[in-house]
Amino acid sequence: FVTDFSSPSSSLCCQCGVPIPPNPANMCVGCLRAQVDITEGIPKQGTLHFCKQCERYLQPPGTWIQCSLESRELLALCLKKIKASLSKVRLIDAGFIWTEPHSKRLKLKLTVQKEVINGAVLQQVFVVEYIVQSQMCEDCHRIEAKDFWKAVVQVRQKTLHKKTFYYLEQLILKHRLHQNTLRIKEIHDGLDFYYSSKQQAQKMVDFLQCTVPSRSKSSQRLISHDIHSNVYNYKSTFSVEIVPICKDNVVCLSPKLAQSLGNMSQICVCIRVTSTIHLIDPSTLQIAEIDGNTYWRHPFNSLFHPKQLEEFIIMDINRVQGKKKGAGAGARSNKHTLAEAWVQKTSELNTDHQYFCCTHLGHILNPGDLVLGFDLANCNLNDEFANKMNPHNIPDVVLIKKSYDRTKRQRRRNWKLKELERDREGMDTDDERQYQDFLEDLEEDEAIRKNVNIYRSADVPVESDTDDDGPPRISLAEMLEDLHISQDATGGEGANMMT
Repeated sequence: FVTDFSSPSSSLCCQCGVPIPPNPANMCVGCLRAQVDITEGIPKQGTLHFCKQCERYLQPPGTWIQCSLESRELLALCLKKIKASLSKVRLIDAGFIWTEPHSKRLKLKLTVQKEVINGAVLQQVFVVEYIVQSQMCEDCHRIEAKDFWKAVVQVRQKTLHKKTFYYLEQLILKHRLHQNTLRIKEIHDGLDFYYSSKQQAQKMVDFLQCTVPSRSKSSQRLISHDIHSNVYNYKSTFSVEIVPICKDNVVCLSPKLAQSLGNMSQICVCIRVTSTIHLIDPSTLQIAEIDGNTYWRHPFNSLFHPKQLEEFIIMDINRVQGKKKGAGAGARSNKHTLAEAWVQKTSELNTDHQYFCCTHLGHILNPGDLVLGFDLANCNLNDEFANKMNPHNIPDVVLIKKSYDRTKRQRRRNWKLKELERDREGMDTDDERQYQDFLEDLEEDEAIRKNVNIYRSADVPVESDTDDDGPPRISLAEMLEDLHISQDATGGEGANMMT
């Protein structure tokens, strides 16, 4: 209540006769408030809708916003509820009164002013109470319904091995692209990602095209049409096809493509698949990268599938130094060593049959080592480019990787990976072996590990990283600590962790 103190004399209230300082209404504060209520018409109770799943509040008519308790955003949301009623008064102050977080009540303390009788300004404080009601938002409703989707991304790769999908899974987890998916469904040759909007699906397609060599096409199907508002409801489908080449595949390039890559040999080994296909010529160490567009213009296939790998033993090996480059040859690998080796199949140790080959694994192979490779001398190649090659240019054996004791590697592996939560259908019994192959590839290839989040496993004791005689291992410096909270942080193990 604002009074005029320009006159030092006092006057009597016209209602109760109490001496008061002079004011335009000529009334005391009590009588003036009894005559006039400036908060009349302002609701003292309201309702807020809150989604438990995503912890967002509804901002009418259909927007859901993230607000923490007693935040400026929540205060603005509460004031918008009574904005129309506050237009006749002047808002001076607004703030929250503390309530229990689980009480489903929010109390707002408001201070308003209004000009009343004969120009007197009356100030009043009152409380508005909001009841928080639970209501599921549309996004969470689609997630719970699972089949209520508007866009799907179908990722496919026509191969028998899932190494590329295991690598792709880790990239999705690292960049958190799985958070907006309604559902992830795994089938025998790929993954399906379901989304509530076409924009989110398009974002996943753009990520896939930047991550793995692939091509995509889209289509849409009309679900409903409102002729009055001219609104169309579509379901969109994006089909992404990844190149059918995986790590450790032996491929035969077309003569035109091999010439464009620096006159490299047509028989090459795929050493890595990232955003491009990384190839190496095992006879010269010449390397090349093929992107998705180049592959689809000059497609080629793998000559073997992983189940056709055979085990060889190194009888003798000689490292080749300073081999001259051919005319127009491209770059060579600095991480590999060219070597000439005599090998023998472990299944033919009782014979004298040996094979001569050139290999890019001279830096890790020694006489007596076991190595996995493909036998081209005793196989029937069903490939259009390989059948047209000069038989003298086709090697007898192509060595792929050094063989280690898998049981020992699993026992000493002190790290783990996270997996996507997905619906599995038609699982193959060979998936576990393929997953172990992928884990071994991570241990052997440092370039791939940089794109993957590797977590330390608390179940396996930490051993020294200086053991050079065994298989390749991942150092502790490359591992992340996974968060584990076994009990409430107020007691037990949680209290020890907090202290």
